[in-house]
Amino acid sequence: MQVSDALGYLAATLTTVSFVPQAWRTFRTKDVSGISVKMYTLFTLGVAVWLAYGIVLGEVPMMIANSTTLMLAIPVLVMRIRYGRNAPQARTADKQEGPGERKARMARA
Repeated sequence: MQVSDALGYLAATLTTVSFVPQAWRTFRTKDVSGISVKMYTLFTLGVAVWLAYGIVLGEVPMMIANSTTLMLAIPVLVMRIRYGRNAPQARTADKQEGPGERKARMARA
């Protein structure tokens, strides 16, 4: 394996793995209140273009990283559009819980 390929795989792994915790938390909580729909739309389109670029170049690390990130970004974007600024479950739960219950729930997250 060439050094350039190793760097590509390392970069692809790091950037994709760094995105997973936030996407997972968004899927679990459905809290999209902090996500800008304009920014996230541009981000998702950018990832799609990077994927296309990787396909055109035949660069496997780019294809793997961007297809994985795209599979995570699209559902988050759909949730952002669907739920808007409201976070139905998360905000309702916060209003109904006492301080101790909220701390316990936050510790589990």
